[in-house]
Amino acid sequence: MTASFAPCGLVVGHATDVAGATGCTVVRGDARPFRCAAHVLGRATGTRETALLHPAHMVDRVDAILLAGGSAYGLNAAAGVMQWMEERERGFAVGAGVVPIVPGAVVFDLAPLGRFDARPTPHMGYDACEQATAAPLEGSVGAGTGATVGKAAGPAGAMKGGVGIGAADAGDVVVRALAVVNALGDVRDANGRIIAGARTANGEWLDSAAWLAHGAGEPRRFESVAGHNTTLCVVSTNIALDRVALGSVARAASAALYRRITPVGTSFDGDVIFATAPTASELAAPPAQVEALAVEALEMAIERAVRTRAPGDTLS
Repeated sequence: MTASFAPCGLVVGHATDVAGATGCTVVRGDARPFRCAAHVLGRATGTRETALLHPAHMVDRVDAILLAGGSAYGLNAAAGVMQWMEERERGFAVGAGVVPIVPGAVVFDLAPLGRFDARPTPHMGYDACEQATAAPLEGSVGAGTGATVGKAAGPAGAMKGGVGIGAADAGDVVVRALAVVNALGDVRDANGRIIAGARTANGEWLDSAAWLAHGAGEPRRFESVAGHNTTLCVVSTNIALDRVALGSVARAASAALYRRITPVGTSFDGDVIFATAPTASELAAPPAQVEALAVEALEMAIERAVRTRAPGDTLS
């Protein structure tokens, strides 16, 4: 069973378009808003409302996080998330009403699995909010429906990615992680072995990092993968942290990506890590402990994203 996000005060919902190979995932507060920070690792991102996650910004809480397929088109699904929130009067109070705060980020899944005109819609964003649960599904669902990994040498040798959930606890300190893995690179297990990624014509692992490092890749090969790759992550704790400390958690959690995805954070990836915490809690823990647990939980989530994907190794 998937680890529960309930201790962190969160629920997670998916909306999935199987035929179009796309979807969206919403992480929202179960009953109240939460604090959020973000660390941008990749250099080909598609995001919304991430500027307000800076510690100096006036708004110090958010209502939901949207993770979506459809590249920049997928950001449109946030309108449905905002509608769901507004109907329940959840958002930043502005006198006459509320403005729901919904930062988000997208993956490119318009190819090779997806249909170019299939994008997450506001209706799907609304539905993901409605279907949210503390113990969400993993695999080829939501924002991970059309995810792929191992695209360094082009889509022909790539494999399916997906959504994974990870958990790491130490006494009363709880960390949960969610990863949407749609990476250029290969995914490795805790022992460093490739478990999903680029394959050669005879089915052997290409080892994308080594292949690229030693000059085997020709620049023209990247025309079909540039900007098509992203790993989106959310790490959540039950410890109340301010946005400076929470930003450090998001940054520290990037170690999980470097350990489990090779290469990662390239100019062809749009990797983003969100970190969340309750606005108030009776529990306390050193931020360094939360950071270490976040790395552990996110490593697990990345691995499970490819281990729980729909059957079928390659895209063919």
